[in-house]
Order: sequence, then structure tokens, then C-alpha cells
Amino acid sequence: MKWEEVRKIYPDKFVKFHILQSHFEGNIRYIDDIAVVKAFDDDKEATRELVRAKDDVLVYRTGKEKVEVEIKQIFIRATWSFLLRTHMEINFP
Repeated sequence: MKWEEVRKIYPDKFVKFHILQSHFEGNIRYIDDIAVVKAFDDDKEATRELVRAKDDVLVYRTGKEKVEVEIKQIFIRATWSFLLRTHMEINFP
């Protein structure tokens, strides 16, 4: 389903949906096709669902003209000795 259709069916509501198709332009992900899971009348319930959302599931307000998500890269710098101490258990005979 296209976002324009969702906006007509659920005007000015939060909707939870699965992303079926999207494309990237730079660091912006534009959502092209979705499958609506649920519409919310309660903003607090929508917020709870947003916090729990994973992978290709989003909660978004239909008042927005387009669905676009900015992707920010996070770089983690750690030393090997730190990684070994915190994530590996080494047992020597």
C-alpha cells in the first residue's frame, strides 16, 4: 500500500506498519510500499509500540506527507584488549 492511500484511510492518526519496499538517497531512507498492521486512537499506545518496534516496523503519523527516515552512522572505537576483557572468557590450562 502506498503512503498516500494510508493517509486517506487513516487521517491524522498514528499507524504501525511493515516496510515492504524502500530506497535510499544519501542517508535518507524513503518508504515506497507498506503493510499496515494497526492504527492508533491513543497517542500513548502508539508511542509504546514505537519504542518496541524493530527491523522494518515503524509507527508514523499520517499527518506527514512522506515517510522518510534519516539514517545516522554510529562509529564505535574500542581496543582489542578491551574487547577481549569484556566479551571473551579465556581459560588457560
